[in-house]
Amino acid sequence: MSQSHRKYEEIGEWSHEVVERALRDDDTEVLLRAVIGVSMHHDDWRYAQGLCVRLSTHHHFNVRGNAVLGFGHIARVHQQLDRATVQPIIEAALRDTNDYIRGHGHDAADDTAHFLGWSYDEKPVA
Repeated sequence: MSQSHRKYEEIGEWSHEVVERALRDDDTEVLLRAVIGVSMHHDDWRYAQGLCVRLSTHHHFNVRGNAVLGFGHIARVHQQLDRATVQPIIEAALRDTNDYIRGHGHDAADDTAHFLGWSYDEKPVA
C-alpha cells in the first residue's frame, strides 16, 4: 500500500505477548499498529520508549515512521522520555529522505517541544 493512502483507524491496547510475537515474526502489518497502540496506551513509558527505539530502525518505512510518531504519543501521555536516547532519533527523522518518516519526525518534535520543553537546533521545513 502506498504511504499516502493509509487511512486512519482506531488503535487500542496491545499485550506484551502479541507485541513480542510480532517482533519475533517481523510482522510489519502488526508492528506498524502495535507501536502506536503501545505508545498511546501502555502504562510503562520505558517499555513504550524501548519499543519505539527498537522499531525506529526497522526495514519498513511505515514501522519506522510510526515508531517516531510514538515518541510524541509517549510525551503527551506520560510527559516523560529519555532525551539523550530519543532526541537524536527524532532529529534523524527530521532529515530522513522518506516523506512519511520526516512528517512524523515533525510531529514528534512538535509534541516533545510542547509537552517536554525540548528544543531543536534546526527543524527543516516539511
